[in-house]
Amino acid sequence: MAAAAPPPPPTPTPNPPTDLPQSDSATPFSLTLFSRIRLATPADVPHIHKLINQMAVFEKLTHICSATESGLSSTLFNSPPFQSFTVFLLEISHSPFFNPPPPSGSGFAPIDRIVSLELPLVDPEAESFKSGSNGAENEVVVAGFVLFFPNYSTFLAKPGFYVEDLFVRECYRRKGFGRMLLSAVAAQAVKLGYGRVEWVVLDWNVNAIKFYEKMGAKVLPEWRICRLTGDQLEAYRDAM
Repeated sequence: MAAAAPPPPPTPTPNPPTDLPQSDSATPFSLTLFSRIRLATPADVPHIHKLINQMAVFEKLTHICSATESGLSSTLFNSPPFQSFTVFLLEISHSPFFNPPPPSGSGFAPIDRIVSLELPLVDPEAESFKSGSNGAENEVVVAGFVLFFPNYSTFLAKPGFYVEDLFVRECYRRKGFGRMLLSAVAAQAVKLGYGRVEWVVLDWNVNAIKFYEKMGAKVLPEWRICRLTGDQLEAYRDAM
């Protein structure tokens, strides 16, 4: 009996494509992101202004948001960090960051973290939020910020920090970046021997309230914000 013909060779597995698309504003990041929190500088004002406008939209408060780049430039950076208004920026990159020495006397070195994602991330605004702080080849983008300044507790007889704004752009939310920003403020407060960190949250922002409580913060419903602004404040110009 004739020998059986040998089986056909297995079909080779196709190689994965190597011609990946060039990076642009609609191209997803890899599943590993490099993140950094650093002190903002006057050169970051355009990005801070855009973030404030996006935050006003999210909070449904655009009707009371009148901040301008010139106004921010003239008021934010007149004192050393942590002695008055201080801004931490959250930056995201495809590649590891190069961190130059921190500014003399700043008391703060940038914080780097590597974040692993379950799904690719697309940043449709990457081009308009490109930072350039780590070199254009790394395509660093600004993803969020926190603005805070010192206050004082007479009950504790200690200074603290008040967080005026905490904001992360939409495509970077629910990935731990908000926690990173708030943790950086809390860590700096501990480093300086401060007594507490405080902020406010809108009552309808249930997700944020749960997030803050999970971080260990106490939400104080018995307190209310009192504010004098605009004409009501101007009425006191000659009151004394």
